[in-house]
Formats: sequence, C-alpha cells, structure tokens
Amino acid sequence: MANITQSMLDAIEQELQRQVARLDQPRTKSFHEMLTYHMGWTGEGAGPLATGKRIRPLITLLCTLSSFNDRENKEEVIAINWLHAKSAAAAVELIHNFSLVHDDIQDNSTLRRGRETAWVKWGAPMAINVGDALFVIANQAVLDLIDHYPADMVVKTASILNDCCLDLTRGQFLDMSYEERNDLSIEDYWPMIGGKTSALLSACTHIGSLLGYANEEKQEAYRLFGYHLGLAFQVQDDILGIWGDEALIGKSAASDLVEGKNSLPVLFALGKNGGFANRWKEGPITVEDVGPVSAMLEDEGAKEYAEKMSEAETQKALGYLKQADPQGEAGEELLRLANMLLTRKQ
Repeated sequence: MANITQSMLDAIEQELQRQVARLDQPRTKSFHEMLTYHMGWTGEGAGPLATGKRIRPLITLLCTLSSFNDRENKEEVIAINWLHAKSAAAAVELIHNFSLVHDDIQDNSTLRRGRETAWVKWGAPMAINVGDALFVIANQAVLDLIDHYPADMVVKTASILNDCCLDLTRGQFLDMSYEERNDLSIEDYWPMIGGKTSALLSACTHIGSLLGYANEEKQEAYRLFGYHLGLAFQVQDDILGIWGDEALIGKSAASDLVEGKNSLPVLFALGKNGGFANRWKEGPITVEDVGPVSAMLEDEGAKEYAEKMSEAETQKALGYLKQADPQGEAGEELLRLANMLLTRKQ
C-alpha cells in the first residue's frame, strides 16, 4: 500500500472518531457507544473487518490531492494540504454508514460485516436514531471546512452532498418499490443503482476535485469517473451475488437468487421470457434450486450480458479518469484503486 494511502486512512479514522465524539457526553455516552459499535470501533469483533475499507473517504482525499497537483500555478490559490479536506472525507463515510444502518432495518438484515446489526442489538427505533445521528454529524462535518476553504466552496460541497443524499433515497425507494413488481426491465435497473450506488461515489470524486481546486471541466470528469465506477461496481456485485466464489465473497452465492433481488442478470433473463422467466414467476427460489436456476441464467446469456455491461461501464470510468488526468503519487494511487475495484473478485 502506498504511503500516502496509509496516511490518509489514518487521518480519516481519527477524523471520524472526532466527529462522532460530538455525542460523547455524560447523558449520551450509551448513545455514542451505539455509533462507535456500528462504525466498527467498539464491541465484540471490533477492528478492521468491522470498520470496512473506508474506500469512499479515501477516494475523496486522493481526488483532492491529485487535483491540486495538477495546478499549473499553485500559488494562485490558498496553499492547501489534503488534510484540510479530511472533514469532507469523514462526511461521505458518515453518510455511507447512515444509509447502511437504515438499509439493515429496511432489508431485515441481521448481520453487517460479520456482527449483529444495530437494530438487532438495540431495536429498530433506536437504530433509526443512530442513523439519523450519523446523517446530522455528516452535515456538521462539512461545515468544518470553513476553517480552510472559502465560504462559497463550503456551500457547494454541502450542496453536492445533500443532492447525493436525495439521490440515495430515490434509489432506495426504487429498490424497495421494485420488490413486489414482476414487470421490470433493464431500463428500470440503471436509475435504481444510479441512486443506490453511483450517487455517493460520484459525490466523493466531485467533492474531492472541488476541494483540490480543479477547474469545472476537470471536476465534471472526476464526477463522471465516480458515477461510472459506481455502475460498474454494482454490476460486478450482481455477478458475484450469483456466480461468485463463496470463499472469497464471504457469503453464500445463493443469497441474491433466494432473496429475489432484481439484479441485472435476472432482469436480462426476464426480458428473454424463457425458462428462467417462467421459473421466476412460479415463486421463491430455494437454496436447492440455486444450482439449476443459475445454470439456466447462464445458458440464456445473462452472465455474459452482465459481464459485457460491467466492462462497458469500466471503460467509461477509466476514460473519464484519463480526462481528469490525476497527478502525482495520489494520481497513481487513485488509478491503482480504481483498477482494483473494477477487477475485484469479492
């Protein structure tokens, strides 16, 4: 791992803990502990596996530094350090975690990163409050940028983040509203994952480049890189959710079919109106059915189609990253990270 990456990850973790500590007060210590548990810092199983990889805030800071390195005349702007953007990086990670807490309740998920979810430990009403707190603290974290950035940049950053949050709710609405429908097509898929997955990643790359003083053309290239990175990432997730190596992905490859997820391979095959579509309409798929049903999906070209779409979105993402032209060690690390995410097997 590059030195700059480890330095950024260390700073992100410290800043997240500082932001969440707003609730570390005498009357709310147990509330604060609920947040620190969800963030992976405390409780049984706490540690790196429980915190997650912090990919989103890392991308934010890499975009900040790689954008600033691209300035022909750095003296034109206030001398900055990527550390000045750390509260924005913390904000995007807090938004991500707010959405996870609420998703776990909405999806009735009992485990998150191998541990009991917040709603299982403390009940849904209290977990909703945990998610709400993470959302509010994220917005407070953005305002901390005022210590290092002009007010108009802070306002624009806050606007990007709030637009992203609205997109997250749109995507979640579509996902939940699709659950009881049997008339969906591939055209219904892209707006859903554009909100659920791409919105936050594009906010990370947009905010990062903004805080690195990139010009508007470069900011748009960075934003589109993040957006298509998110689309490619989600399509890969759909493929792994049916055909992934269980030892690598850490969950049963049967789960997406058993849970009836409207993933891209499923929607493609439903459009074929063949054997898979007939089986899908018959009712829930059991664990015993998964083998023949996934084989049926592959025979009807669903896996090949999804892989083709993943590759197309990957190339778009890398194309926009090339346009953004990230510079320096941060730019090299951003490209490495993008390639790792776009070729993952888990």
